[in-house]
Amino acid sequence: MLESMTLEEKVGQLMMVGFKGTKASRKINELIEKKHIGGVIYFDRNMKSPKQVARLSNSLQQTAEQSTLSLPLMVAVDQEGGEIIRMKESVSPLPAQQDLGKHASAEDMYKVAKLNGTELSSMGININFAPVLDLSKTDKRSVGEDPEKVYRYGKKTIQGLNDASVTGALKHFPGNGRSEVDPHVDTSSVKANQLDLENSDIYPFKRIVSEMDDQSFFVMVTHIKYPAYDQQKPASLSKVIIEDLLRGKLNYGGLVITDDLEMGAVNKYFSYEEMGKEAILAGADILLVCHEYAHELEVYEGLLEAVKAGKVPMERIDQSVKRVLTYKLQAMNRTKADPDQAEKMVKNPESLKYLESLKLAN
Repeated sequence: MLESMTLEEKVGQLMMVGFKGTKASRKINELIEKKHIGGVIYFDRNMKSPKQVARLSNSLQQTAEQSTLSLPLMVAVDQEGGEIIRMKESVSPLPAQQDLGKHASAEDMYKVAKLNGTELSSMGININFAPVLDLSKTDKRSVGEDPEKVYRYGKKTIQGLNDASVTGALKHFPGNGRSEVDPHVDTSSVKANQLDLENSDIYPFKRIVSEMDDQSFFVMVTHIKYPAYDQQKPASLSKVIIEDLLRGKLNYGGLVITDDLEMGAVNKYFSYEEMGKEAILAGADILLVCHEYAHELEVYEGLLEAVKAGKVPMERIDQSVKRVLTYKLQAMNRTKADPDQAEKMVKNPESLKYLESLKLAN
């Protein structure tokens, strides 16, 4: 399949994009049909009810199915729990990871993740950017600051999602916990040395990577800088962190996705054309651009031109496309969502009862 693909098809498969509206817009359909975009990410602006989301997923999948590649579309969301819940009023009130870390067992972590995955899957969503493995005592998105516990609970989350036919994503590699600055706003540097990082922040990632199937989760790389590994570049654009540390030292063979390239931590310092090229050269497989159509086109065109100009070797592109194809053909169930079933499944009385029994639902 790889051999028969055009450069445009290959570059498109290495992107995941956001779009506006609760129906498939002309722009998103065009990106899927003409640019061969491999995945989409949903936000509240796309989600009004379980039935509507299921229909939207089906409509996008149909567009992908009818395009030249006929590959299924990655449909992703950030459904972490706590504050980070899309379509909050219409889905089950998932507890924040911090509350689960403090008051729930690892088995409960699994059950909550499976419940979450079942709701997402019923709406045609096949990837959830969770769990957060950042170590923190105060961040509600984090299980806590004990690396062992974060690893155990993180692994349970992946298993729960997987058992509901959803792929998880470990984030934000190599660990955002020490940074006080929100990467949505600006960049920051983590001062710790390599040994310190590998025994704490990186530990949960290392354990899960060594124990679980690479196809069952993605790794999302942060935009924060780690001078102990790379003085110049943020992790998402650093070959030392993606290729040498994550792929080399940790031996991860699955899909690496960047955090959103529209975040202040990177877009204040790099153009979109540059970012796509740099992230791919660093070893990332999927470029995430969450909001603006113009930026999505800039990343796409920028990478296309970089390959044509010989700045990005074709082998590097093929390596990532092969990972994407392997994942799509092996790990993705091409199931169509059933809108009526989604309506019944999401926020059903049984789920609400179970979450209530945990005594920590939001």
